Amino acid sequence: MTGRDIDAEIQGDDMPEVQVFMAEGRTDDQKKAMMRDITEALVKNLGVSADVVTVQIVEARLADKMKGGKTFVEIKAGK
Repeated sequence: MTGRDIDAEIQGDDMPEVQVFMAEGRTDDQKKAMMRDITEALVKNLGVSADVVTVQIVEARLADKMKGGKTFVEIKAGK
């Protein structure tokens, strides 16, 4: 059995995992509510139990994220 086979056996098709990439700045309550809503959407639409859903937030510092050639620090400052 290869590593990939083991991963598939452990995770299975019924164990969805979602990663959300976003800039820092939201409160813990906002992030928790968002993760709860994502979990509920997967339960509703994929027919899985909430117990098998994993949601992870990957945050970037505002200085480390850029859109349209400006860092999020510059955007926030209106530059």
